[in-house]
Amino acid sequence: MNNVNNQIKIRTATPDDAEALLNIYEYYVKNTAITFEYEVPSLQEFRARIENTLKKYPYLVAQKDDTILGYCYASAFHPRAAYGWDAEASIYLRNDFHHQGLGKLLYQRLEEILKQMNIINLYACIAYTQHDDDPYLTNNSPHFHEHMGFIKAGHFHNSGYKFNRWYDMTFMEKKLGQPESKMKAVIPFPELP
Repeated sequence: MNNVNNQIKIRTATPDDAEALLNIYEYYVKNTAITFEYEVPSLQEFRARIENTLKKYPYLVAQKDDTILGYCYASAFHPRAAYGWDAEASIYLRNDFHHQGLGKLLYQRLEEILKQMNIINLYACIAYTQHDDDPYLTNNSPHFHEHMGFIKAGHFHNSGYKFNRWYDMTFMEKKLGQPESKMKAVIPFPELP
C-alpha cells in the first residue's frame, strides 16, 4: 500500500477532469445504491457541478501518472447562513481501486483544506442497507468513515428507494475545529493562500 500511496498525487480538480470523474461516478449510479441518483448526469451537467463546487469548496482528485483513480469534494451541508461552518463530504473511487488507502489520502487532504477554511463540522450522508447480502450496497462506507474518525450522528429508515428496494440513510460527523462564541469567517476555497 505504501508504494502505491507514494505514487499518488492529490490535486485540485478542474472542469477538464469531468469526463474521467464521470466515468468513475457512472458505475455507482448504474450498479449501486451508494448514490440515490437514478440517471447518469450528462458530461455538461457534471462539468457544471465541478465548477459550482469550486466556487467555494475543495474538489480533489487522486491521480497516479495520468490516471485519475478517485475524487472527493465538500459541499454546503445546508444553505442557511447559520450552517456556514459545516460541510458535507462525498467520495468516489474507481471500482477496482478500493481498500488501498486512497480514500484515506483524499479525506486527509480534504480535511486539511477545510480546517484552513475555518470549517468546524464535517458531515457524511451515507446510504445504509439492513441486508448483509444486498447486491447493490455494502456497509463499507460507514466503517471507512468510522476509521477516519467520524461518529454516527443520526439514522433515517427507508429514506431512499432504488432498484426496487428501500435503503436507510446514516449521518456521520467529524469535528474539525471548536465552536466559539465569535467564529472566524469561513474563507472560500479559491481565496485560501
